[in-house]
This record gives sequence, structure tokens and C-alpha cells, in this order.
Amino acid sequence: MTPAINTLKKAKVAFTLHRYEHSHSHASKSYGEEAALKLNVSNARVFKTLMVSLDNNELAVSVVPVSGQLNLKAFAKSMGSKKVSMADPKKAERSTGYILGGISPLGQKKELKTVIDGSALDFETIYVSAGKRGLQIELSAKDLAKLTKAAFAPVSA
Repeated sequence: MTPAINTLKKAKVAFTLHRYEHSHSHASKSYGEEAALKLNVSNARVFKTLMVSLDNNELAVSVVPVSGQLNLKAFAKSMGSKKVSMADPKKAERSTGYILGGISPLGQKKELKTVIDGSALDFETIYVSAGKRGLQIELSAKDLAKLTKAAFAPVSA
């Protein structure tokens, strides 16, 4: 059990848990690609959770497809910030309670502003980290948004 799974169970939200054998030989930048490959799911349907530092030094969460990259300008605009940058990895781990490659948008230690790329709405369900490498949650994007109080915006490039 992870905090992400507990959050879903407590909210009585429909989800499916998918396990796969995480390979330590994958470079840290490809955790999402590894999940898509091993679960035989399109990269466009597997979403990575990226931690972003706003111009006021607060952290925020972006959820974007593995097939794309976070567009920092678009994310800043969606947050009403002038400029954003990728968060320091150690700060992201401390804030979320998860390790890199296993950061889930659900069940984080602190509730943070969250934006989900609008492409998530193109699918009946999407995949996000369950809070552990080798574990993915499949759920509807609308349920994810409801639980994280997220907005949808075009933040992927």
C-alpha cells in the first residue's frame, strides 16, 4: 500500500493497479517510458508527475504524458506565474514523501497546486505512478483531477 492507493480507496474511486518489474538499468529520465513499455500501453496514456518550482519558490505539480515534455512557459501561464523551473529533486522528494521515478500526484504529504495536461481527457483512463517504481494506477483523468483539485491546461510540448 502506498499513500496514493490509500487516497483512492478512502475516496472510493474506481482504479486498477498495474505492477511490472522495474529494471534498475533504465535511466532515471525514462521511468514513464519503462512503465508504458512493460505494461504495453501507449506513451500518450501514461502520465509522469513532475514537480515544478514557481517564481514565489512554492512547489507545484504537473501531470504530463510520457510522450511529451512539460512546456514551462505554458505551465507558468496556467499557474499565473512569470517563470517556473523544474524543482530540486531532493526538495520534490521531501515535499511529496515519494522517491524520484515513483512520485504520484496522489497522496502527497502536502497538497500542492496541480495541473494535468488537457490531453488526458482524450482517454477513458490514464496511468499515473502509484507512488512506487514498478507500480501504476489506471483511473479516469476526471477522478484524478477531482482528488488533486487539479486544473486541466495544455502544458505539454
